[in-house]
Amino acid sequence: MRRREIIAALGVAAWPLAARAQQPTLPVIGFLHSASPAGYAEFVTAFQQGLAEVGFAEGRNVAVEYRWADGAYDRLPALAAELAQLQPTVIFANNPGALHVKAATTTIPIVFTAGFDPIELGLVTNLKQPGGNITGVSILNVELGPKRLEFLHELVVGAVMALLVNPTNPNVPSQTREVQAAAQRLGLQLHVLRASTDGQLTAIFAKLRELRSSALLIGTDPFFNTRSRQLAALALRHAMPAIYQYRDFVAAGGLMSYGANLADAYRLAGIYVGRILKGEKPPDLPVQQSTKIELIFNLKTAKALGINVPESLLARADQVIE
Repeated sequence: MRRREIIAALGVAAWPLAARAQQPTLPVIGFLHSASPAGYAEFVTAFQQGLAEVGFAEGRNVAVEYRWADGAYDRLPALAAELAQLQPTVIFANNPGALHVKAATTTIPIVFTAGFDPIELGLVTNLKQPGGNITGVSILNVELGPKRLEFLHELVVGAVMALLVNPTNPNVPSQTREVQAAAQRLGLQLHVLRASTDGQLTAIFAKLRELRSSALLIGTDPFFNTRSRQLAALALRHAMPAIYQYRDFVAAGGLMSYGANLADAYRLAGIYVGRILKGEKPPDLPVQQSTKIELIFNLKTAKALGINVPESLLARADQVIE
């Protein structure tokens, strides 16, 4: 009798293990980002929202493997190769990591977000029919650089402006070329300054007055995105009117921003990742463009800088922070 009880008990104990072994394995999303998670929590949430819109929730019916370069772009090739070796169902990557993921695999579907022309950079050859194993969301960025310079010129009197870029970003030549052309049209002298570390950022702001720059246009880059508070504080400390692409800069005390809604782009990318998880193929998903553009002012900062924002500009603003 005791022997039968022991066998029965063993059977009951073994059942949960067998049941767990029979549970289906969750599909896996590889997530590669060039910045750090601390500065991108809002956008990860937007990505997850996009997934939810097509029926996926992390931990419930999909798993996510995150890899963050923390602003060290030289780490991206190794991180991309690491994710590719895991053989996830699909990989999401922002620019410039998307290029390294594309080099790492020709079979795993890839969804990107990119603030540049995906064709010019070599991610796809056609926006409507991307081909291969890659598609994604293009964020208006380089195209808006000249307009940011125009806003600065309209707001600040002066013939000398500065453009801040991250020299490690492959998008820098396009950014610089477009803004330099706009400066020439406006009759402005433009200094191009480069920073890819916190120490270099501090040194750049100290140098702006030596260059007699009247205002600063901050080039778009994930490294700068995660330092919105630092950039806003440096601009205010050095009494330097500045414009950036994203709202976070203005919310942190920056003067103004003009650019795409980055959270919307990540939501759209999440939707595409979800659709691929359901069986759709990247060649059948045209590259989308995030078209939500916002002009935002911080009037408290303007007052601190002694700037009177014209009504003509305020009338065009999507948001004014008092």
